[in-house]
Amino acid sequence: MKLGYSAGYWSSGPPEGAEESIRVAEDLGFDSFWTAEAYGSDALTPIAWWGSKTSRIRMGTAIAQISARTPAAMAMAALTIDHLSKGRFILGLGASGPQVVEGWYGQPYPRPLERTREYIEIIRRILAREAPVEFSGHHYQMPYHGGTGLGKALKSTVHPLRADVPIFLGAEGPKNVAMAAEIADGWLPAFFSPKSNAFYRDALAEGFARPNARRSWADFEIAASVPIVVNDDIDAAADMIRPTLALYVGGMGARGQNFHFEVLARLGYEETCIRIQDLYLAGKKREAIAAVPRQMVEDTALIGPLDKIRDDLSKWKETIMTTLLVGGPPKFLEMVAKTVL
Repeated sequence: MKLGYSAGYWSSGPPEGAEESIRVAEDLGFDSFWTAEAYGSDALTPIAWWGSKTSRIRMGTAIAQISARTPAAMAMAALTIDHLSKGRFILGLGASGPQVVEGWYGQPYPRPLERTREYIEIIRRILAREAPVEFSGHHYQMPYHGGTGLGKALKSTVHPLRADVPIFLGAEGPKNVAMAAEIADGWLPAFFSPKSNAFYRDALAEGFARPNARRSWADFEIAASVPIVVNDDIDAAADMIRPTLALYVGGMGARGQNFHFEVLARLGYEETCIRIQDLYLAGKKREAIAAVPRQMVEDTALIGPLDKIRDDLSKWKETIMTTLLVGGPPKFLEMVAKTVL
């Protein structure tokens, strides 16, 4: 199992100490560091800024949202950062959900799987730089259909450093996960758990079995964020994770259209998730947080005394996950490196 450092997305401003943590992660032998975006900071600017202070560690977006940029704009960013980093960039993409896409980006949210497939195909054509890009899909057209009629098929002025910049896909539902195995180079799961391992193994196997699948089990990467809280008081450790689970189950998506809700419901917590969501949407956030059971936390995070974390980690090492993504200050990363590596 490899280690990655997750800087996440910003809250009120840049996460304190992230630049130092990335430097330490590189020195400790971490394989990668990752940035994110929601509806505030973007994922590409921090990765370029912080990545300029590194020389070996890979750098990825987990995730860059496809509705934030046209496929060509995303491809331009990927080939630019890949050049500047001397071939260390990983483009992690995701469709997000209708609340953010329609509410923040002002874009429609039709058929996200089909749209993602078209988006990645255009990026790959741009990076291949074999011919001026022409694409006629349901969601994207190059040149644009209509308008002035003066659009011209173009080829990037820049020769990409790598025509095959790795593309990882953030996915939660089984169909989306299968598509990641079919068309991407890696998968970025949310709220991954050893309990969900068999479910996701089957979904990925379906994608690998499709004609023209890019990868196989041998060379496909699965990088999952796993919160780690070291505390002799297990309930106090769980309290550090409960607000995040309550937010994603209850508030990050509408009732009946919340992919995070569905992930945790599949772990056997459907009734609990309904209660958390009811409380959260009713404005009772404290009650929603309190309704998150400790077992849900322990299923999706590593918490408690260090010896317990070491024992629990063995279950994660037996899963399909290839990279453990963690966040935290330098001293914490040193402890994680000793425990995992």
